[in-house]
Amino acid sequence: MAGKQDAPIAVVVVDPDGMVSGWSEGGRLLLGWTAEDTVGRPVTDLLVDPPPPGFPEGYGAGVDPTGCISLRHEDGSTLDAVVTANPLFGPDGRAMGHALTVQRWGRRPVIADRAFEQCPFALGVYDPELRFQWINASSGRVIAHSEEQVLGKRYREVLPEFDRSLFPERDDKPYTDALAEVARTGEPTRLITVFRPRGSDYANAWATSIWPVRDAGGRVRAIANWGFDMSAEYWARQRLLILNEASGGIGRTLDVIGTARELAMTPVPGFVDLVSVDLFDEVLRGEEPPSRSPFDPGETIRLSRAAQHSTKVDADRAPGPAKPVTHAPGSVAARCMATGRSAVELAAEPGQGGEWAFGPGLAADPAHWPPGNPVIDESIAADGLTGRITVPLRARGTLLGVVAFSRLDRPEAFTADDLILAEELTAKAAVAIDNARRYSRERTTALTLQRSLLPQGLPNQEAVEVASRYLPGGTGTEVGGDWFDVIPLSGARVALVVGDVVGHGLHASASMGRLRTAVRTLADVDLPPDELLTHMDDLVLHLASDLQPAGHFQPTGESGATCLYTVYDPVSRHFTLASAGHPLPLIISPDGTRTPVPAHPGPPLGIGGLPFEATELELPEGSLLTLYTDGLVKSRERDLDEGITDLQRALSHSTTPLEALCDTVMDTMLPQRRTDDAALLLARTHALDPHHVADWDVEPDTAQVPRARKLAVDQVDAWGLEEAAFVTELVVSELVTNAIRYGAPPIRLRLIRDNSLICEVSDASNTAPHLRRARAFDEGGRGLLLVAQLTQGWGTRHTTDGKTIWCAQNLHQPEPH
Repeated sequence: MAGKQDAPIAVVVVDPDGMVSGWSEGGRLLLGWTAEDTVGRPVTDLLVDPPPPGFPEGYGAGVDPTGCISLRHEDGSTLDAVVTANPLFGPDGRAMGHALTVQRWGRRPVIADRAFEQCPFALGVYDPELRFQWINASSGRVIAHSEEQVLGKRYREVLPEFDRSLFPERDDKPYTDALAEVARTGEPTRLITVFRPRGSDYANAWATSIWPVRDAGGRVRAIANWGFDMSAEYWARQRLLILNEASGGIGRTLDVIGTARELAMTPVPGFVDLVSVDLFDEVLRGEEPPSRSPFDPGETIRLSRAAQHSTKVDADRAPGPAKPVTHAPGSVAARCMATGRSAVELAAEPGQGGEWAFGPGLAADPAHWPPGNPVIDESIAADGLTGRITVPLRARGTLLGVVAFSRLDRPEAFTADDLILAEELTAKAAVAIDNARRYSRERTTALTLQRSLLPQGLPNQEAVEVASRYLPGGTGTEVGGDWFDVIPLSGARVALVVGDVVGHGLHASASMGRLRTAVRTLADVDLPPDELLTHMDDLVLHLASDLQPAGHFQPTGESGATCLYTVYDPVSRHFTLASAGHPLPLIISPDGTRTPVPAHPGPPLGIGGLPFEATELELPEGSLLTLYTDGLVKSRERDLDEGITDLQRALSHSTTPLEALCDTVMDTMLPQRRTDDAALLLARTHALDPHHVADWDVEPDTAQVPRARKLAVDQVDAWGLEEAAFVTELVVSELVTNAIRYGAPPIRLRLIRDNSLICEVSDASNTAPHLRRARAFDEGGRGLLLVAQLTQGWGTRHTTDGKTIWCAQNLHQPEPH
């Protein structure tokens, strides 16, 4: 019979009783049994299953040549074969038995067998119990076994490593389980298997198809598979996935350290095991990095470790302040920063005999490497590294720092494609870090400007107890234009103001500063709230026209603002307010109930042509006034009405000290990730003691001036302010005389003792006095000049029924002991 390479054919002679009486050499080559093993035994002992339908009684004469039966191999495996039965007759024509010709099922020409044997794809056939029946030479090289070594053995015995996934974190199915599932279900499958062939340090990716092999009756007789090495395509796809993850995962925070940490985390563990990101201190502060170019590789370079991430949890740096690091002269990092080129270090040369043992399909040609790479550096093994890629971190031609990508335990050496991936990741991160640095610088500038424009301290006054808070938007948002102010007014009154400029950034901060200055200026004129907002509306309209682009210049910012202007009088306990598109204040009475504010906000500033309405309330002493911007109550999670309800709930403990209450409100109302700035101004009202206020009607007759002087002096003496009596007598005389001469009745004199002594004279005339320089022979014109010289402040405020001239004297404060 022909040898194994020609696919042996067995000839078996069976007597009429079904006993084997003859056995050829082909039978031994095909089934492993010798003539001594088989002659004299029933032929059915060779069958795995009962004879198929139509199989003749006895030993199988007349089997259809296209039929298939399963035979037992000597090693215990199963062989599917085609049996052809030919009857044997003696000289007398009597039946002497049959000659059975047995050949492998699927008999092909020898050249076809050799085509499968020499196929570059790995091919294999296994019985339903996953015992090897046949493999080609390529498959033998992959599993590092010859066909003779594996025939008849179970797959799990030969390749136990395929019983587990190389990457369990990816939920990969073990390859042996896939084979068993096809045998169980009879359904073909395809999968990509990543494994390290025996004797190799490199994980290869194989595209594999597994399918059942059925006989003519449809029964699964074997499992076949084929596969080819697609490592180059697979790892290229993995690199693209890492780059895709980097595109969505790096640069989300607009924070330098946060972006550095995103760069450190993205390639671990899919690409490397340890990443460290070192930046110049100037970059961390949002400043321009050092402009020296090029760096001297022989100098010591001092950076800060902004981020580090590793597969070993204990090696990770928790988010926090960057720690200083030093790169010694001549170090790889120093050379990379000096030359602007990346460097690849390998702990040892992979492969045998000095040859590079790159994985199949990967770039092993030195032409793919940049000059000077890779370098064998056995010293990095002392740090537990098998390889390291060092890349300078550059953006827009500026050096920001350096990044190191390291492998710890994995044996794979870096390839030229890995260097490209490391440089791509670094380039993406560099732009994001530089953007974060620039944003940080602009944000710091805007915050500095805005905080310089906000009140640095609230003024001393007796009308209300106040506390305030301002918080900018979270990282990633520009500075807004929220502001607040507390402005002392004449007559012991105080103005409480809060506003919000449209837009964000430096322009909003600058606009906020202009508006706050304008409000203070108009408040000094003592305009009523509705008139003040009308003037502010005109101002914003003028500012908007100034911001219109001229020629090729771009507009410098947005226009428009909201403002709430309120005035509280501790003498009358009247609270007057007007709103230009701003949320109305919350007023909590001393008993904890909410006081309704029957007012309607007017249009935002900058609309023009629409009136503003003033509303006046009388408040009990100890009322809590809450002024705020919409950033405190409005967010993506809740609308304005819901926010106001939450704010009222947070203010339920209105008797809490104001500073503590401010902290409670800010902590309760503001989310961790704020998208807008927020301002809060709390005020608890005081009422001036009635004994500290004295007023008298004055007849419009100059003869009443001495009486007015005496009333004022007597009251000052009654308050124990004898040192202020002389000045008070003079100013009362001047102001009452002017009111009688130039004003209109009724005329009223009022003294108020607060933290200053205030003298007010009111009349029904709208004519405002003003200072002027009196000539040498003028008989008048010196009264107001005298008042201005003797007091610390004076002014005029107009009312609905006339005007009031006032002046204030600072009271002597006793020296502290």
